[in-house]
Amino acid sequence: MKSVARAGASPEILTLAAAGLGPVRPERFAERVYETLFHAIVEGRIAVGSKLPSENDLAALFDVSRPVVRQALDRLREDQMVESVRGSGTYVKEKPGLAAAPQDAEPETRIGHIMNGLELRLVIEPECAYMAALRRNAEDLDKMERLLEGFEQANAVGGIAHHFDFAFHEAIATATANMRFVQVMKTLEYDVSHAVNMLRHLMHIPPWKRSQDAMDEHRKIFELIREQDAEGARRAMRGHIENARTRMFNSRPGL
Repeated sequence: MKSVARAGASPEILTLAAAGLGPVRPERFAERVYETLFHAIVEGRIAVGSKLPSENDLAALFDVSRPVVRQALDRLREDQMVESVRGSGTYVKEKPGLAAAPQDAEPETRIGHIMNGLELRLVIEPECAYMAALRRNAEDLDKMERLLEGFEQANAVGGIAHHFDFAFHEAIATATANMRFVQVMKTLEYDVSHAVNMLRHLMHIPPWKRSQDAMDEHRKIFELIREQDAEGARRAMRGHIENARTRMFNSRPGL
């Protein structure tokens, strides 16, 4: 935030910085920028009708190149999240109706797709937690704890937290010492998280908020992995995914 302010940033860029947006991890740059902006729009942190900062300002905010920002904005336009006005800039669009695009005309299909992804997580992630408890090392534990703290801090101040959430699950997969699990988790991050939020956006469902229960579930899984309680970690992860499924599809605000 300080570096952005020193650069004489526009009011739009300062608003995004204040909302918790900033540099992304040095991997999959365009995807990270896209996901962060996507979640910020879906969660209402960037209001409908708001003008996004310029490509130069976004590149400075996320510490990436302009082509990376341009690629992320192209994807947002394809999703009908933003529109560009020649000579003016890029603006957040009104929420489209379900029939706004052919691929969005059958929400039941999207729900089935999301449920399939969650079912896969119920198979994969408890076993990841089990193996992580047996194989984790000090570096794995340190990374998990840092991600947990980042997740909890971002959530406490209303910042963008989704990347900490899935990074924690990804760190558990990494602790298995089996990179095939990590590869599966990377596909699930986009597949499930993006699909759920897009569906809720299209159906005008208030964005779900992570509850303290979800925070406690993450912390419990971590403690069991640290204690090398493999069976306990497996059960806790399965319960967490099942509870997450309930929270995702519960449209009551605050859950």
